[in-house]
Amino acid sequence: MRRLFVAGNWKMNLDGCRSHDLAEGLKKQLADVQDVRVAVFPPYVYLNCVANVLNKTPIEVGAQNMYPEPEGAYTGEVSGAMLTDVGCRCVILGHSERRHVIGETDEFINRKVHKALECGLEPVLCLGETLEQRRAGQMEKVVSGQLRAGLDGVSAGQMEKITVAYEPVWAIGTGETATPEQADQAHACLRNVLGEVYDEEVAEATIIQYGGSVKPDNAADLLSMPNVDGALVGGASLSVESFVPIVQAALN
Repeated sequence: MRRLFVAGNWKMNLDGCRSHDLAEGLKKQLADVQDVRVAVFPPYVYLNCVANVLNKTPIEVGAQNMYPEPEGAYTGEVSGAMLTDVGCRCVILGHSERRHVIGETDEFINRKVHKALECGLEPVLCLGETLEQRRAGQMEKVVSGQLRAGLDGVSAGQMEKITVAYEPVWAIGTGETATPEQADQAHACLRNVLGEVYDEEVAEATIIQYGGSVKPDNAADLLSMPNVDGALVGGASLSVESFVPIVQAALN
């Protein structure tokens, strides 16, 4: 039985006071959560603050990105060791905004996956198709290719540390959401690929989150699907009032 994983990606939002207050609010509301894994991913500059607030709670703290080198002349970048040093347990890699706005390639993302694992971080590997690709009937081809490339060289044993997040690009921040059936179809495709690359045991054990305009009013339907193992939440993770109900939907 896979344990559902609900994560809040704060992206480039909030300031120091609001990040602190949000963390305090989640600490109060979710202090006893056990049956669902919960994590938040603040901006780099607030990681230490949020990690201190959530220390000794079941809520994990992760980063939104990292660079695939341990140190060096990489102005503006942050290493995996730096992230673990401030209390991070996990890291988002390959988010569509990194792929399509920043221009990150599958090969570069794969390097990050390996470095994250080496540093003791648990990657949340994101993938998903654009609206044009979906309309062209290329969803399965695109997400399968991204998954295979992102996991290139990753062993079956290492897969227990990796979460996959399916985020259709056309549903991120647009208000559009894949139907529960569309989400489950994509997740089933990804699980089949995992079975081909590894084996049935790995495929059945891997957590696959859905992301893309997840809100309190659609979370229960999405999370009820057999291949949907949680949610990577964007805008709705920026307040206690909208994020906690999503976690509660995963508990029901």
